[in-house]
Amino acid sequence: PKPELEKVLGKTLGVPLFQEQAMRVAIECAGFTPGEADMLRKSMATFKFTGGVSRFKDKLIEGMVERGYERDFAERTFSQLEGFGSYGFPESHAASFALIAYASAWLKCWHPDIFCAALLNSQPMGFYAPAQIVRDAVEHGVEVRPVCVNASRWDCTLEEMDDGRFAVRLGMRMVRGLANGHAARIAAVRADESFASVDDMWRRAGVPSHVLEQLAEADAFRPSLGMARREALWAIKGLRDEPLPLFAAASAREQVTVSEQVEPSATLRRMTEGSEVVSDYGHTGLSLRQHPVSFLRADLARRRIVTCADAMRARDRRWLETAGLVLVRQRPGSAKGVMFITIEDESGIANLVVWPKMFEKFRRVVLGSTMFAVRGRIQREGDVVHLVAHQLTDMSEALAGIGRRDAPFPLPHGRGDEFHHGSPTPDPRGAAKPRDIYIPDLHIDRLRVQAKNFR
Repeated sequence: PKPELEKVLGKTLGVPLFQEQAMRVAIECAGFTPGEADMLRKSMATFKFTGGVSRFKDKLIEGMVERGYERDFAERTFSQLEGFGSYGFPESHAASFALIAYASAWLKCWHPDIFCAALLNSQPMGFYAPAQIVRDAVEHGVEVRPVCVNASRWDCTLEEMDDGRFAVRLGMRMVRGLANGHAARIAAVRADESFASVDDMWRRAGVPSHVLEQLAEADAFRPSLGMARREALWAIKGLRDEPLPLFAAASAREQVTVSEQVEPSATLRRMTEGSEVVSDYGHTGLSLRQHPVSFLRADLARRRIVTCADAMRARDRRWLETAGLVLVRQRPGSAKGVMFITIEDESGIANLVVWPKMFEKFRRVVLGSTMFAVRGRIQREGDVVHLVAHQLTDMSEALAGIGRRDAPFPLPHGRGDEFHHGSPTPDPRGAAKPRDIYIPDLHIDRLRVQAKNFR
């Protein structure tokens, strides 16, 4: 290259990365005036597939030819500048973003606990939902602790452990529907003395009973008070939203804890592990228990559906089927209609490629499913692995039933005399007694996972 071109592109090894470089190439190598170069910059359609830069083609090429450049080289230079519009930034913007990226990478590497808490406290934002942020932190050795009425503040905080490291305590901001003011009131009141019971918390904090119900639904009474969701909700149902009685106000002045109201004892049906996970997602957006897909693993294995991790480890061009929750759908304008989807199961994530014809064929499944199975062929290019989709099956209904499941999944068993008498009708002794019949609460026992869609 000539000295003037090397001077402009030398520090980026001959590749125009910044808008200022495109302007300098036009000025130094093609004779553009500063005003014309600025018009060239403005015509570059950043983040769009095409722009209006083509009207400068003849002027730039002829200008470079007049200054001794070969026409072929001038045309290739213009092609680079034309494509530059899809990724170019001002150098100042690029430098500031690089600094943020470097600082974030350093923080994630050396202080993943702080990084996790900071991201959760900045929601809603970014590419990943809280469930994926927490999962990634756990996979990097961070202990994440649940929301607790006696330990959580509004924001997620750090709690020092015996080994000097820190655990992330989820904040009350994670509880859906809970107001910041109520959380602040709860944290302020318990500063001198932790809550001893639901009734104690209600009397001292003075928050409405529906706030306690929100915390109970989020399982926030279990960590410190040992009360399961239904136990806490049962205790809350016995409270009355009314002004505190005179004896309670007097006791508050004397800083004496009022004995809680005694409710009749009741034996509550234990929630299944699946319904616990569903409630976690429904009221905090994540679960520190098992992954939802793990409850379906036995069913999926019988259908020869492999885990996402096994799919991403498979050899190139292998045909297989995997399944998972839909996390992200992307359909960039520059991808010519190709959709990129990320799904997740208990083993990890899988990256899918859905070509336009497949998208149109399975549009309802792609756009409307919370979980789907995908059959396709593995495509490897270096360390980048995708599963190219050829068939997609909606599995949202199977996912909706995990609230009735426990782990490990109870496999069906026949009666003891099946060998002698063949496959019998269902044993009436195994039928549920009327008093034990449980009708699931449909607004709780249906898993809700919100995928993120990008264009």
